[in-house]
Amino acid sequence: MNRPLLAALVIAAAATPALARDAGCRIEQAGRVVLDRTCDFQAEGRDGSFSLSARDGGSLFPGISVVTLSVIEPGLAEVRGLTRDGINSRWGTARRSARDGACWQGDDFRICAR
Repeated sequence: MNRPLLAALVIAAAATPALARDAGCRIEQAGRVVLDRTCDFQAEGRDGSFSLSARDGGSLFPGISVVTLSVIEPGLAEVRGLTRDGINSRWGTARRSARDGACWQGDDFRICAR
């Protein structure tokens, strides 16, 4: 393979976003389960950040299309929910569970993705 073609393939591969994978998703708000089903899990970078969305492209749960968890330091993340109207609502910070590494706990919400 010639070098320019190889370089172009490497650049294209690096620019292509990673594909979402199925995950068991559970979200609780104010002690109530609002989501407990398979959803799309998309890793965002290499620090443990991720987003969750509905597999069919619709609402993840009523009013919310995407939930994003952005790690700001090890064990601590900022969580946001994107509404169907395009409003990016801040849920707050969450800490990674010491008992279950797939879960993150905020003041009034809990997110688990397996």
